[in-house]
Amino acid sequence: MNSMPIRLRLTLWYFAMFASAAVILCLASFWMLQRALEETEYHGLQERADDVRVLLSQEDPGRSLEQLSDDLAAIYNLKDDGKYLQIRDDRGDWIFRSKRMSAANPDLPAPRDLPRGGKIIEFRQGIHTVRTLAYPIEANGKHFSVQTGIALDKSIVLLSSFRTSLLLLMPIVILLAGAGGHAMSRKALLPVTALAAEARRINDRNLDIRLPVSRAQDEISDLSRTLNQMLERIDKAFASVRSFTGNASHELRTPIALLRTELEVALYRPRAAEEYRETLIRMQEETVRMTSLVENLLSLARADGGAETLPLAPVNIHSLVRSIAETWNGGMRQAMLEFNMAMPCDDLFVLGDETGVLRLLSILLENACKYTPPGGSVELCAAVDGKRLAFHVKDTGVGIASEHLSRVFDRFYRAPSDKTAEGSGLGLALAKWIAERHGTELTIESELGRGSCFSFKLELADAADLTKNTRQRALQSPKVG
Repeated sequence: MNSMPIRLRLTLWYFAMFASAAVILCLASFWMLQRALEETEYHGLQERADDVRVLLSQEDPGRSLEQLSDDLAAIYNLKDDGKYLQIRDDRGDWIFRSKRMSAANPDLPAPRDLPRGGKIIEFRQGIHTVRTLAYPIEANGKHFSVQTGIALDKSIVLLSSFRTSLLLLMPIVILLAGAGGHAMSRKALLPVTALAAEARRINDRNLDIRLPVSRAQDEISDLSRTLNQMLERIDKAFASVRSFTGNASHELRTPIALLRTELEVALYRPRAAEEYRETLIRMQEETVRMTSLVENLLSLARADGGAETLPLAPVNIHSLVRSIAETWNGGMRQAMLEFNMAMPCDDLFVLGDETGVLRLLSILLENACKYTPPGGSVELCAAVDGKRLAFHVKDTGVGIASEHLSRVFDRFYRAPSDKTAEGSGLGLALAKWIAERHGTELTIESELGRGSCFSFKLELADAADLTKNTRQRALQSPKVG
């Protein structure tokens, strides 16, 4: 069933619904007609029994049984000859019996044996089906049983004709149900067909097109909005890829052009060894810059593809501080900057990837060193904040204007005041990604001309984390002997 086209499934569902409704309507109509005929016949028979009660009530109570029988015979033999009627009293004596009742001789219970609403009895007489009502009545203080009847020929013919009409009408109704189901399925899927046709027009060159959204708050409008949101995300992803490709090409073109220029100049004519050495030094600096740029590009590409993962484990803060000090003390002195570090005295551990945390801090310190003029200062400090350890990298550099703070973490973005310094604009984007993979947020506070402060928080490791990490290291360590 699920492999069938949705249009065919809708047609079958609509057909089944309409056909079932038509069948139920026909059966209900036949039953209601039959019930209405039965009710009409019952009330007609009840009225005849009531007529007998009225006649008996008008008779003289002192008349004998024979006189009462003669009176009823005179009335009904003349008025209702051939009808079905018989009357008896509570002693079982017959007061009146029509000819057809006498011929059929149906049983007539005593008045005390009949229910208040009477008793329906049917019997066959020749080709006729007769329905009778045995009804108890009271007249002049006496109780009688009255049985009136009616031939069901007209009712049977009417029901038979109605049944035949329904059977002849049923195929037409089923055909109409099929046609209606097909038409309704097409109408129901028409908005989906229109959306599909509009969506087929969209390609990588016109991702700004959006699908129409109907004003009706229904499933189709929800589908349109969902597809538009998806198109918005795809459009942004394409724009990001185009921007990433264009910016990466631009950033790589500059150092490659410089390398080519240096080589062409060096090869133009013979030079002294010192000149060649200077050329090689400049080329080495450009290759270092290119290597850093390519590594950042690859890291961001792997991050976008989900291939770059950072396993979290307890990281010793003192070990982290020693690595930072060994790496940056010399560089800060060479840049003529004062470098201060303030860390907690306790032996603390944080949950993180040690290489990732070192890279994050290195990016922030490199950024501070790059944009802080000689004679300024850079500070790396950490302090316990509840169940987390907060890191801050502060500098007294050029700072960032407030209107650029919201974009400093965008790839390849560089504020106007940063254009004089070397850089590709990828470092902070990579730092933000590392912070996010550690379940934290990299924030910035800066003021133009008064420096910047980058901050993030890492969760402190508890005893269970340390025990688990120790057990894993023991399992991974090689066995001796």
